[in-house]
Amino acid sequence: MLSVEDLKVWLHLDKLTKTDKLLIILTSFDQPASIPLIRARAGEAGVNVLSWNVQTFLKASKSKAIQVPSGWELSRKGHDHLAKLGVLKKAPNIDKVATDFRAEASKIKDSQTHAFVEEAIACFEYDLFRSAIVMSWLSAVDVLHAFVVAKHLHDFNIQATKDAAKKRNSWKIATTTDDLGLMKESDFIETLYKISIIGKNVRDELQLCLKRRNGCGHPNSLKLRGNTVAAHLEILILNVFVKFA
Repeated sequence: MLSVEDLKVWLHLDKLTKTDKLLIILTSFDQPASIPLIRARAGEAGVNVLSWNVQTFLKASKSKAIQVPSGWELSRKGHDHLAKLGVLKKAPNIDKVATDFRAEASKIKDSQTHAFVEEAIACFEYDLFRSAIVMSWLSAVDVLHAFVVAKHLHDFNIQATKDAAKKRNSWKIATTTDDLGLMKESDFIETLYKISIIGKNVRDELQLCLKRRNGCGHPNSLKLRGNTVAAHLEILILNVFVKFA
């Protein structure tokens, strides 16, 4: 996201078209922007666009900007265009990344898990970034629950009981994946680390994935692009799905 100071630099370049300048202004928002907000942000950067027909320019941007109910936002095509101008970093090649993910996903043995991962990858391909993050996380937790029940339930219950006692709580001995689902996911990840199912670095990455999932699971102003979602999927595919499914 560009700051107002960055906008001052880019918006005062004569070589840029009005449409390009409006696209650049959109990068300074973390959520869709209305026409009045776009004009106000331009004014903050020292550019008067009151005489511009902002709506017309954005509609004529050839889908580089898209209009949603709450305003205008930059599309992936727009992001790639501004990357070529040097305004933004280049977005990942979605098709290439998805192909790489499918190659890794083919190693997943469980057919149901494989289907879930394929659906998450499809969401990624169609820019349904929040859906890709939420769906992949839910499936990853399901895989880990099943793995614990199948191979480490005794050790897990011992550790969970110890941790609950320290907090002056109690832990109902788990016998099914539904029982494990009663534990907070952050605590579940910590327990996996304590009984050496996952290492410290994997634990840290999974906690970040959980925070990202929580940010995507509720309406808010969080903005995501392909790089972030690709990293999220890669962590889960390589460290959960391929290893435990």
